[in-house]
Amino acid sequence: MKKFLLASAATLVTTAAFADAHSPVKLGVILGFTGPLESLAPGMAQGAEMAMTEVTEAGTLLDGTAIEPVRGDSTCVDAAAATSAAERLVTSDGVAGIVGADCSGVTGSILQNVALPNGVVMVSPSATSPGLTTAEDDGLFFRTSPSDARQGVIVTNILQEKGVQEIALTYTNNDYGKGLADAIEKEFTDAGGTVTISAAHEDGKADYSAEVGALSAAGGEVLVVAGYVDQGGSGIVRAALDSGAFDTFYFPDGMVSQALIDNFGSEIDGSYGANPGTDSPGAQRYQDMASEAGYDGTSPFSAEAYDAAALIMLAMQAAGSTDPAAYKEHVMHVANAPGEEILPGDLARGLQIIADGGDVDYVGASAVELIGPGESAGNYREIAIEGGELVVTGYR
Repeated sequence: MKKFLLASAATLVTTAAFADAHSPVKLGVILGFTGPLESLAPGMAQGAEMAMTEVTEAGTLLDGTAIEPVRGDSTCVDAAAATSAAERLVTSDGVAGIVGADCSGVTGSILQNVALPNGVVMVSPSATSPGLTTAEDDGLFFRTSPSDARQGVIVTNILQEKGVQEIALTYTNNDYGKGLADAIEKEFTDAGGTVTISAAHEDGKADYSAEVGALSAAGGEVLVVAGYVDQGGSGIVRAALDSGAFDTFYFPDGMVSQALIDNFGSEIDGSYGANPGTDSPGAQRYQDMASEAGYDGTSPFSAEAYDAAALIMLAMQAAGSTDPAAYKEHVMHVANAPGEEILPGDLARGLQIIADGGDVDYVGASAVELIGPGESAGNYREIAIEGGELVVTGYR
């Protein structure tokens, strides 16, 4: 009954929004502004909102329709709070689409409990759980970051190239952490490596000495920390450093940010990792645009958030409608060849090409390529900690 009422309310709200093409259309930006990834949320939100501002100022979306962003807090980890925030965006604010969520567990909850029953498109910049690939979504869910199934391959390749044969693995105890840990363990062992232990850790604890004790007892040349930089992941690293259990770490995407350097600096020199990123022309253009706007465009998943918003708006233009039921069918088309390549800053041109009956291939800030509904091919930025600084060492 609750879902039926939500769907009815959303229909009333969105029908009003679609009635006048020149009324501002609202897009939700639901990210973990609080919680274990709160240091990443500002850059992601700024990326999405810059794309919306670019389109509004261009005045070429559906004969001059403006886009108005509305933020919601996913908390990253509290499914009930995330669902409530998404319900408000849909039923009270009447959003015509959602950029988000960020963490995989809350993304799945919003998809099943809000987006699916209300028919609202979601494009996540950072939800990477392999489970989202096959989730029931009625064609409403997409993401601009790659699945952790691919990240498992990337982690294995980097470790092998460094000659690592044995790893200890710890992961945050949720959908993201478990999915990533399973992918890493499978790929690394299939490649001939040994995972001495794969152990969950809970976020929000003051002391991780017991967890690190178990990891240390199992042994390993490197400790892989599949956690959150603003929560238990950093707690694990601190306990490992203080006890001398490990001095070299591999950091997957949830750990790679300036907050990692702020927390540990040169204490983690010699450690390394990777997060989604590319050295494409679009990436550099986006970083220049972000710098001009006063924020760091290299912040993890910021480029992917810009692309998530851009895909929604280009799909609206291709459908000739802001109704998710109509434009969801066009997201894959505008994201891939054939068509004229569109980079950051080119959104006005892309919208005009579509309006004139042409095709676009949105490459964007993260070299977007959607290889299936809800699935991005993805690229990774390899990093190392040198002299207390995060240094980019390559791309994959």
